Amino acid sequence: MAELIKREGNSVEFKVTVPKAEVNNAYGQVLKALSTQVKVPGFRPGKAPKSVLVKRVGEAYITGEVRDHLLQNHYGRAVRELNLALVDAEIHPETLQEGQDFVFSVKGETYPEVKLPEWKNYTLEAGAPEITDEVVEKTLTDLRERNATFETVERAAEASDMLTIEEQGEGEEQASTYPVYLESAQEYVRDALLGKSAGDVVNIEVPGHTHTHEDGEEHTVEAQTVTVKIVDIKKKSLPELDDEFAKNLNFDSLEALRSAVKGELERRAEQEGFAARREELVNKLVENLEAEVPRSLIERRRESMLEEIKGDLGRQGVKFDEYETFMREQGKYDEFLADLEKNATQRVKRDLALEKLAEELKVTLSESEWNAQLQALAQGNRLSVQDLRAQLGANGLEGFRASVLREKALAQAVNMLAPQAPAAEEAPAATEEAEQTPAADAEQAE
Repeated sequence: MAELIKREGNSVEFKVTVPKAEVNNAYGQVLKALSTQVKVPGFRPGKAPKSVLVKRVGEAYITGEVRDHLLQNHYGRAVRELNLALVDAEIHPETLQEGQDFVFSVKGETYPEVKLPEWKNYTLEAGAPEITDEVVEKTLTDLRERNATFETVERAAEASDMLTIEEQGEGEEQASTYPVYLESAQEYVRDALLGKSAGDVVNIEVPGHTHTHEDGEEHTVEAQTVTVKIVDIKKKSLPELDDEFAKNLNFDSLEALRSAVKGELERRAEQEGFAARREELVNKLVENLEAEVPRSLIERRRESMLEEIKGDLGRQGVKFDEYETFMREQGKYDEFLADLEKNATQRVKRDLALEKLAEELKVTLSESEWNAQLQALAQGNRLSVQDLRAQLGANGLEGFRASVLREKALAQAVNMLAPQAPAAEEAPAATEEAEQTPAADAEQAE
C-alpha cells in the first residue's frame, strides 16, 4: 500500500507498506532460489534445511536479497499507484524482519508540467524509399560481387583484378604480403599497379595526408615512397545470374531469389520510412513543447552523457583527461561542452514530450511485454534477468520501464498519423535498448 506523505512543487515524498504475508512469501522465494544455487555439503540441491542454509550464506545476505526483491516489485507498483512520473528518487528502507510488515519511504522529484502541441493534426511527410527494379537488380549484382571467385592469371594487371603484393623492407626485416583489390584501392595505388605484371617491383608514391585516430587526434603523414613486389595477379569472375546461382544461395530458382530480395528490400525500406516518421514526429513535438525544464534535469542528463563518452573512450584505451587536453589544444573544448549541453537539453525535452504522449494515449505494458523487454535487455548484456534486475535496482527498473513506455507511445502515435506503418513496429524496439549497458539504461531513463 502506497501513501502520499507530502507534495510541494516538483518534490514528493511517499511511504510504502508491504504486508507481512508478502514479506514471508519473498523470504520463501529467496530461500528456495538459494537452496538450488548454494552447495551445502551433505545435502542435495534444494534439500538443505533453512537453518543450515542461513548459517551457510549468512542472515545479512538473505535479508539483503529479500529487501532487493521487495523494493524491485513494490517501488514501481507504488509509483504507478500514486500516478507519479519521477525524475529521480531516494529510497529509504526501514528494518526488514520475517513475519512483519516491511516499510520504505521515498523522496523524489517529479517531471514538470508539460503541454504538447496539437499533434493529432500533424501530417508526417517522411516516406519509405521506393524499391524499383533497378534497386533489385543492383542488389543482385552486389550478391554476385560477394560471391566472386579469383583465379591466378599470367598477364598485366587490369582494373578489376586482385593483386598480392609484397612490401620490400630494408635489412633482414621479413617482407609482409597482403592483397590489393584494384577496384577499391586508393587512386595512387591503382595508378601505380595497373599494367604491371607478376614479379615487377613497383614504387608507389604515397602523398602526404592527415588522418584521425579513434581517439579523435589528428596525425599528419608526410609524403613517402613505398616499394612493393607483385607476387601474383588474380582475375575476378562473377557467377552467372541464373537458377544455379540461386540454388547455391538456398533458393529454388532465380525468380525465387529475386522475389526474396525484393521482399527484404521492401521490409527494410518500410522500417527506414517508419524510423524517419518517428524522428519527424519527435522533432515536431520537441520544437513545439511547452514546459519549463528544470536545470537539474539537464545537468543530470549532461553528466550521464559525459560518463558515456568517458566509457567509450576508456574502451578504446583513451583517458578522458588526455582527450580533454587534446580538445583544449585544438581550441575545441568549449564547442564540445556546448554540444553536450545542447544534446542533453534535446534528450530531456524528448523524454518529457514522450512521457506526456504516453500519458495522453494511456499506454500500458502487459506483463508479457515487460518480461520480453527485460529478457531482450538481459540477453543483449549477457546477463540473466535476475542479475539484470539486481544490477538495475528498483530505480533503474522503473526508469527502464518508463523508456519502454515512451517508445511504445511514439510508435502508436506514428501509426495513428501514418497508418501505412507496419503493425510490427507498434512494440518498442527491444534490440535497440539491449545494445546499451544496464547502467546506461538506468541513467538515460531518468
